[in-house]
Amino acid sequence: MRRDTLGPDHFEALYAARPDPWCLASSDYERAKYAATLAALPRHRYARGFEVGCAIGILTAELGRRCADLLAVEPVAAALAEARARNAGQPHIRFAGMFVPGQWPAEPFDLVVLSEVIDYLGADDVEALAGRVLATLAPGGDVVMVHWVGKKRGPPTGDEASDRFVAAAGPALRVLRQDRNPDYRLDVLRRV
Repeated sequence: MRRDTLGPDHFEALYAARPDPWCLASSDYERAKYAATLAALPRHRYARGFEVGCAIGILTAELGRRCADLLAVEPVAAALAEARARNAGQPHIRFAGMFVPGQWPAEPFDLVVLSEVIDYLGADDVEALAGRVLATLAPGGDVVMVHWVGKKRGPPTGDEASDRFVAAAGPALRVLRQDRNPDYRLDVLRRV
């Protein structure tokens, strides 16, 4: 983890203060963003999905309906426990405690979802993340990124983080879709 990346301690403190620090279960913004994310998926079904930063498992539940196998990772134990409980009825969803890009599974995926995570990573870690994604994303596999573009405490913005990831991935990922509204930016990329 690079010094300009917010580490697991930052997120542990947020969850210690509030069990749902971003109001994921009740926010109209989150509901609309989840619906747009799911609508943007180019395929109705995926064999093996990977969700980075699953938090308390709200989006995970919906992704689980679209993936035959889904690995959802989160560095905060309390959030991961909530995500597991919320998705107990979907046994094909697996959960693991990981902090990316330093930790990464060694299995192939045809879908990687990066929702509100890249903008917490420093430039070097975004480049490392792009390398990890490319190493495990099957040819023809999709990456979906969605990030807040409003004001926040520090760099990078959601646009900067998304642009940095796309640049780091280079020609190995082709942009299929890029939508931006006043709240968030959504990118869909495909492995060449």
